[in-house]
Amino acid sequence: MTETHITTAMRSVVGVEFASSTSFPIAKSDIRRWAVAVYYPDPPPQYFWDDTIDEASPELTAPAEFNPFAWMSSHGPARADDTGGADDPDYQFTILGVEGPGLKFQVNGGMSVTYGVPMKSGDVITASLSIAELGERTGRLGLMLLKTTEAVWTNQDGAEVKRERMTIISY
Repeated sequence: MTETHITTAMRSVVGVEFASSTSFPIAKSDIRRWAVAVYYPDPPPQYFWDDTIDEASPELTAPAEFNPFAWMSSHGPARADDTGGADDPDYQFTILGVEGPGLKFQVNGGMSVTYGVPMKSGDVITASLSIAELGERTGRLGLMLLKTTEAVWTNQDGAEVKRERMTIISY
C-alpha cells in the first residue's frame, strides 16, 4: 500500500469555503493613506488621491495591492487571512470538520495573485477562503503535504477583484 497523507475526507473538502470576511465600504481616505504609504518617499500618482480627475466618476481607484481588511472587517475575521490557527497545519481541516494528517511543521511554499476589476471607494469587498488543491511530494524529511488555499475577493456587484493562492508545505 502506498503511503499518503491525503484521506478521502480531506479530498471531500477541497473547494469548500472555510472562512469569509466582508469589509466596510472602502473610504477615499483609506485609499489615499494606502497610496501615500506604498509610494513613500515619493508622492503617489494623482489618480489615487484626486477625485476630480475623472469627471465621469467621483470615486477613487485603489492601488491593486490595497487591502480593505487591513484594519478590521464588518463580518468575519478582522483580516481576510486571519482564521486563527496559523501555527496548526490541520487548522483548516478542523474548521471543515475533517481530520487532518497530524503533521507538526509547515512552511510557506509560495503565493500567486491574479487581479480582476479594480477596487474603488465605496466598494464593499467579500473574501471567501477555501482549500483549492492538495498534493504530496517526497523530500529529505519524508512525505510532505502541499496544501493550496485560495482567497477570492469580490465586490458588491459580484465582480472578482483578486484571487490569491498560497501553498503551505507541511511535514
